[in-house]
Amino acid sequence: MIGYYVHHHGSGHLHRARSIAAHSPFPVTGLSSLPAPQGWPGPWVSLPRDDDGDPATFGDVTAGGRLHWAPVLHAGLRGRMARIAEWIAATSPALLVSDVSVEVALLARLLGTPTAVAAMRGERGDAPHRTAYDLAELLLAPWPSTLPEPGWPRHWRAKTVHTGAFSRFDGRSPAPLEARADRTRTRRVLLLMGSGGRDVSAAEIAAARAASPGWRWTTLGGPDGRWEADPWPALCAADVVVTHAGQNALAECAAARRPAVVVPQERPFGEQAATGRALARDRLAVVAPQWPDATDWAALLERAYARGGDRWSRWAPGDGAARAARALADVVRRRKAA
Repeated sequence: MIGYYVHHHGSGHLHRARSIAAHSPFPVTGLSSLPAPQGWPGPWVSLPRDDDGDPATFGDVTAGGRLHWAPVLHAGLRGRMARIAEWIAATSPALLVSDVSVEVALLARLLGTPTAVAAMRGERGDAPHRTAYDLAELLLAPWPSTLPEPGWPRHWRAKTVHTGAFSRFDGRSPAPLEARADRTRTRRVLLLMGSGGRDVSAAEIAAARAASPGWRWTTLGGPDGRWEADPWPALCAADVVVTHAGQNALAECAAARRPAVVVPQERPFGEQAATGRALARDRLAVVAPQWPDATDWAALLERAYARGGDRWSRWAPGDGAARAARALADVVRRRKAA
């Protein structure tokens, strides 16, 4: 039995967990405040929220900088950790995957359960990240080994499996881009916004749309865009995708092999900025460090369109979820053989 803890902020962690669980040769139990996704292959343990209530009462949530999120005297946190501990005591899992919580990884290891941690780009040298990455048996890095995160210590690199990016759409055949020679056709931009945060205003989007004649903009996600349970048709219909640098959004864009303009958003530990630097380094997408001025959009879209989307195969080989599942299974088998 493998446990898989899914963080409840945004949807990328959930999509990633579902993709890995679908390939696992061992039963996988999900643990999260989120509801079980459709098609989840095993049990699901519902956890109380640890972020509700009045923040003024949370106290020092970092415990002096040693943790990331541990509000003081919070009933939800207490119930959450108790439920995870009860599940571990009842099932004796061979491995727990933390995607992502330093505190859950630490709890599992204190209970004698080996852990795997879903690694993230950015500045992870703080004490809580060092603790979680140091104690993990395995680090899963959903990016290619050809674009490693700089500055990682040798012992982290030694236990890292670079799976490449992966998404729920791996295995689908992307539609080819329409003929580029037809300059009379109105080309299509898909603005793909995530559910985990938003740094762009409606006015900025409207200005970009107005400044790029010949391009028709559609928005998915975010508070002002429509929600699609399956954005694959919209991705395949786009000539260029404009998106942030979240791992899930990029993996879906890569699966569709769509040219992209990537605008990293402000995130803790500089995660999206670090991802943007990796994309620019390998010329996988046109990367803008912040939302561009309206007058720049026409040229940016043309650059992305001319670059095409074929290089995304270097970022997302198509079998990343299967690689991750194999890596987790290898840890379980090694433990059983020991």
